[in-house]
Amino acid sequence: MTARLAHILRHPIKAVGVEEIARASLHAGRALASDRRWAVAHRSAKFEGQPGAWQSKLNFLRGVAGPELMAITARSDGAKVSLHHPRAGTIALDMASEADHLRLIAWLTPLWPEGRPAPSHVVEVPGQALTDWPDPFLSLLSLASLDALSHHAGRPLHPHRWRGNLWIAGWEPLAERALIGRRLRVGTAMLEIVQPVTRCRATCVNPETGAEDCDTLAALDTLWGHKDFGVYARVLTGGEIARGDAVEII
Repeated sequence: MTARLAHILRHPIKAVGVEEIARASLHAGRALASDRRWAVAHRSAKFEGQPGAWQSKLNFLRGVAGPELMAITARSDGAKVSLHHPRAGTIALDMASEADHLRLIAWLTPLWPEGRPAPSHVVEVPGQALTDWPDPFLSLLSLASLDALSHHAGRPLHPHRWRGNLWIAGWEPLAERALIGRRLRVGTAMLEIVQPVTRCRATCVNPETGAEDCDTLAALDTLWGHKDFGVYARVLTGGEIARGDAVEII
């Protein structure tokens, strides 16, 4: 079976909504466009370095601290972002508007746990995705690995638990881990697999309900002896990718 690109996912606001898209343009040395373009800082954030620099995930709202965030879905077109949550409903935002930043904070506050530093303000660093690493990585995951883990866990695990970018169909389970250091051609782009993705408890949350329902970390550890799922890749040569494109190991 030829491996193919099954899903392309991005998260316009870090930890606040997942969006599936049909195609994307990749650029050498850049993260997926519009992925983690914005993030919501909390009141205990301590930013370091020069203004406009990448900042640690510890400064921002995240699913590991606020499980209900995991149930948010997104649709975006440039700065226009629409978010939906099963309890909070839908909000349409213009992320270029300071007034809409305040609307977003107000919409998120009831979904954020009491006792944690409250949502404070929206952060954008032009040209820098606010991903967990300062490096401009994409995350790449395997549907076969997800099926194997779901079988082991005794329940179907939704892809949105993992906040990935590119999902591949057609590999053997855990084949992606053996590709570290190798190159892939996806569409007209060339990627290099760099390192595994180590997971946190946000993946224990069901993205349809916003509640923990599976100890995915324990399942990973008992099945494969580690808490990694998926791999990070960097874009070596830019190009166009689309759902259904062949994925070739170089």
